[in-house]
Amino acid sequence: MITKNQLPDIEEVLQHRGNMLLIDHLIEFNNESVVAEYSPRSDAWYADDQGEMPAWIGIELMAQAVAAHVGMLKRATEMPQKNGALVGTRRYSSAVHSFAAGLALQIQATVIYQDASGLGAYDCSINYDGSALATATLKVFEPDDFQTFLQESLS
Repeated sequence: MITKNQLPDIEEVLQHRGNMLLIDHLIEFNNESVVAEYSPRSDAWYADDQGEMPAWIGIELMAQAVAAHVGMLKRATEMPQKNGALVGTRRYSSAVHSFAAGLALQIQATVIYQDASGLGAYDCSINYDGSALATATLKVFEPDDFQTFLQESLS
């Protein structure tokens, strides 16, 4: 397992930038899982009237944690990063309506399935202080040609 002090900056792993980058840094990584951290911001684009992050955005936190895991796997094998897509989820469940600003949320993504075609599934959770606030199983796909995949998906 690689821990926080040995991990690269998140910008080296994820292609997201600006206010769409919803991972602050990685905490742990191994071939089967990743743990990332994010603290919601009260002045962010997603903040509700109370300055909190609506819980439904948790699915994006999970998707970015999965992308970080795939990015770290690519780095380890010196393979180029490719764009991927969140295909769907099996029941995103949240115990809270929103995530309070400033909470250091830990997002964990663990591989359930990966195949050579780019299809994968991850068990994911958003945790705070040892308790799971949200859970889901994400289905993801990393096509060889992302642009063609998008065009075919939209037609």
